[in-house]
Amino acid sequence: MSGLKKHADRWLFISAGILIASGVGVFASGAFGLLARGETHISSVVFNHTVLGVGLGIVVLFITSIIDYKRWKRFALPLFIFSIVLTALVFVPDIGITHGGGTRWIDLGFLSFQPSETMKIGAVLFAAVYFSSIRQRVATIQYGVVGLLGVLALPTLLLVLQPDIGTLGIIVVSVGAIYVAAGARMRDVVLVALIGVLLIGALALTRPYVKDRLLTFINPADNPQTEGYQIRQSLIAIGSGGVSGRGFGQGIQKFTYLPEPMGDSIFAVAAEEFGFFGSVFVVGTFLVFALRGFTVASRAGDSFGTLLGVGIVSYLVAEAFINIAGMVGLIPLTGVPLTFFSQGGTAMLVSLGSVGILLSISKRVAHS
Repeated sequence: MSGLKKHADRWLFISAGILIASGVGVFASGAFGLLARGETHISSVVFNHTVLGVGLGIVVLFITSIIDYKRWKRFALPLFIFSIVLTALVFVPDIGITHGGGTRWIDLGFLSFQPSETMKIGAVLFAAVYFSSIRQRVATIQYGVVGLLGVLALPTLLLVLQPDIGTLGIIVVSVGAIYVAAGARMRDVVLVALIGVLLIGALALTRPYVKDRLLTFINPADNPQTEGYQIRQSLIAIGSGGVSGRGFGQGIQKFTYLPEPMGDSIFAVAAEEFGFFGSVFVVGTFLVFALRGFTVASRAGDSFGTLLGVGIVSYLVAEAFINIAGMVGLIPLTGVPLTFFSQGGTAMLVSLGSVGILLSISKRVAHS
């Protein structure tokens, strides 16, 4: 049986709070770096992130933490379809915005946002409902592998066309984690992984920027002023932080050389200012959040709660670790933001709402 606890999981709540507060601080430091460069759009970016993202996001977190997570089950398919349609609107002339080689944003005149962020939680919700409803047949090709590919089909098509391979990777990881947790056979997991490798190879052949990122990862010194510029500047920033860092707000790279100090490169800003100790603290806090999140998922009162919890934790933590791994040169740069840190009102809003759902699951645990 499952019962309602008075409070959400303490360590899950504390670790999320620490990450959110740390993210606001590092974001503010990164914003000063761009302000010193004379950027003119800082005020709108800061407003979208802090007010619409963090401020409204905390309100949404509170609301979703109160709502019984089981209620999301009936809305999973409509929300998934809505996120697909919303993401497809970026291709509508005069609505979609093209920037930096990608068509990923919607401009409503008074507000611009990245709709693919909604597809992350939309895909997780739908996958959790689907795989919890076929638990007895998930080991079959028809319902397991084909079902997984069916869930990923439209998100893959839209995100490849944008292109936004980083967001696609997060959705694949989170939905794949749900598939594995639902009881997938190992040989089917290997089959899906091989399909993924083939698709990456096909993208590298047909999308030059994918190939460039892979080649830059293999040898970043080949193009230090073009494709290899960001990783080079990131490593300089991280290395110059030393053991204890230069101090809050005292980083140098963000003022001149580091691209996207409020966005993809924000971990490099944190590492330069807080050093090795600060970097370990960030990674360690994400690990605590992940461990508590998976523990909450394992104790959920039903299979839907378990799979939904696994999907949410996988999406939030994989996003963070993929960003960090890219910044330190362990994997190719993907353009994936650092969860709770990087700029983006939509991303922050959806992330905090997802944390609220996870906290709701932690209130309703199974009792023996």
